[in-house]
Amino acid sequence: MAGQKKKHVAICGGGLVGALYACFLSKRGFKVDLYEMRPDIRNSEVVKGRSINLTLTHRGIEALKSIGIEDIVVEKCIPLYDRMIHYKSGTRRSVPYGLTQEHCALSITRKLINGILLTCAEKESNVTIHFSHKVVSCDLEMGEIVFQNEKGHTVTTRVDLIVGADGAYSTIRKQMMRSCRVNYQQEYSQLGYMELYFPPGPDNEFPMEKNYFHVWPRGEILVAAFPNLDKSISGALVMPFEIYDKINTKEDVITFFNEMFPDIVPIIDKEFLTESFLARKGQPFFSIKCSPYHYKDKAVLIGDAAHTMLPFYGQGMNAGFEDCLILDEMMEKFDNDLELAFAEFSKTRCVDANVICDLALRNYTEIQSKSYFLRGKMNQFLTWMFPRTWIPLYTMVVFTRMRYHHCVERAIRQDKILSGIASVSVLCVGIIAYGIYSGKLNIGSSVTNYITHTARRLI
Repeated sequence: MAGQKKKHVAICGGGLVGALYACFLSKRGFKVDLYEMRPDIRNSEVVKGRSINLTLTHRGIEALKSIGIEDIVVEKCIPLYDRMIHYKSGTRRSVPYGLTQEHCALSITRKLINGILLTCAEKESNVTIHFSHKVVSCDLEMGEIVFQNEKGHTVTTRVDLIVGADGAYSTIRKQMMRSCRVNYQQEYSQLGYMELYFPPGPDNEFPMEKNYFHVWPRGEILVAAFPNLDKSISGALVMPFEIYDKINTKEDVITFFNEMFPDIVPIIDKEFLTESFLARKGQPFFSIKCSPYHYKDKAVLIGDAAHTMLPFYGQGMNAGFEDCLILDEMMEKFDNDLELAFAEFSKTRCVDANVICDLALRNYTEIQSKSYFLRGKMNQFLTWMFPRTWIPLYTMVVFTRMRYHHCVERAIRQDKILSGIASVSVLCVGIIAYGIYSGKLNIGSSVTNYITHTARRLI
């Protein structure tokens, strides 16, 4: 942007994606004001059980790497190499994320990674952060935003570009829907979640194995848990609201957990469990899809403001971070022409975001399936047998930057191939059985020649 006046940008939302995008825009030469409606999260008290952990994977790591802050974040993460499936019978089985330990998810608390990103943004000379500033209204065409600060006073600013990184309840998105034709879809899940807390065990050790994503599938009920740096475990109970509504006393809570998760009861914080369960019960899940993500060269949506998804693929944060990277790539491609870059971003990203929103819901059902462990092992075997041609859908989504909709298209093709292999296998077994039964195939016969000859006759 040499020789040009620095464009002035207001990013509304100082969460994970907003803080990261402030770093991207700063390095591209923009003057950035980052506004967050809450106080500085770095100064907030850590409340046990009030933050479901996040998993950082390839897409998010690549975004961090592109601006040189990957190592700062990764060193604060705990690697998860396998999923540990806990069955009601007490049996446990591990399902690796991939064939090598490079295929792992990184567990980190929201407060920790948000704090790191805010500190990185703060170090940029042309980024200014304003906490306790809530968006009251905005005029996208004029680039004018009105905020209310912690004292209740209004603050007005005018900028060249407004970035909506203000989450699922985005005020910027609502204003964009008034300014142009925005397709919008919001869908609530029948599932609710409640956060759980497993304190460190005796001798200040982890209460269960450290480097695992722990999962307790129980039909339509699920518990998932992640390790923390302080040796505790953060988890979440997910189940339909109608089940939450039937649990109304402390005795009901303990009875429910004794019946459904007997191995959890000895290691969980029971007092926190019963008090928080009865106080808050299930919190809602919902997904949001919209398009386009931009208004001229005046405004653009990223992260949950553009696409809110259920957490069952662990891609919410990673997709938001990838938004920042893709936008930066578009700006590079179009030499900082915002209108062209934003139009291309909307055109390509909407398709992929819709796909990952759908996949996130589907993955909840798959985790609950009785064949989940078997499918994981089968995918592992096929990847080992055909490393260049067979890539499981999960691997493509989580451990590559292949566009989400391309991941699904390739997975569909692979499933057709697998179905074909299964059909051929059944045919071969049937032919052999018929040959032995009819006496046309004996120990001295060539099985291959017999199968080939018979198959040709049948076809």
